[in-house]
Amino acid sequence: MMETISFAKMSGSGNDFIVVDNRDGVIDETDLPDFIRQVCRRKMSVGADGFILIERSDNADFRWRFFNSDGSKAEMCGNGARCVARFARVNGIAGENLTFEAETGIVHGRVDGDRAKVKMPDPSALRLDYSVALKDGPLTLSSVNTGVPHVVILRPDVDDMEVVPVGREIRYHKVFAPAGTNVNFVSQIKAGKLAIRTYERGVEDETLACGTGCIAAALVAACKLNWDSPVHLQTRSKEILTIYFANNAAVFSDIHLEGDARIIYTGRLQPDAWKR
Repeated sequence: MMETISFAKMSGSGNDFIVVDNRDGVIDETDLPDFIRQVCRRKMSVGADGFILIERSDNADFRWRFFNSDGSKAEMCGNGARCVARFARVNGIAGENLTFEAETGIVHGRVDGDRAKVKMPDPSALRLDYSVALKDGPLTLSSVNTGVPHVVILRPDVDDMEVVPVGREIRYHKVFAPAGTNVNFVSQIKAGKLAIRTYERGVEDETLACGTGCIAAALVAACKLNWDSPVHLQTRSKEILTIYFANNAAVFSDIHLEGDARIIYTGRLQPDAWKR
């Protein structure tokens, strides 16, 4: 039975996370998904979009395990990666230049003050401009896997989109079954800069930012709008995420995600935090 647990609440451009240093095994693994669901509840507990465990690694400065707020595991989270990098730097787990072990392989990062930049996995399954039948009619979209699957929909104005109902319909659409997908609605602000809104799988709601979603949007824009690196994304929190990439005839590599990674507060989880 766990008693109290030290944690940090962090925010990457509005995408918020609970981070726990679990190198000494402080977390009871008996029913971890349920524990995560309870502490990620807003108003009833700390509340967060995701939950991160830092653990020991023989291959890098540390290993992470990342979970969505519904308790499900995710292979990658760009904003979570930036936050865990800063947490490790501040707490002496790693230096300014660091590596950590993830489901997708070894992640390289650099922390400069309250900003963090991480090298992300090469994308796969890029597919542009195809139609998906929705209940209100067909919708043209693009998709790419940037560590996790994403759909990108270019619109004149993201403020006009019903992000949650449309995003949820696409997220559970049979075309993307069984795993489902994240859904991003983007519009051009000016050359090299997009506004973005994201419906996140695992959170099952719109979030204030999504790093892998911003990467997906940047790569689709590079293809469709002939943009070069870097591309800047204005998230729903109004914070800017910057995506760097190499593009060889729509084969993308050397992708980096940069932005703020804030330590909002630290504290100790009490048993009431995960009490049903």
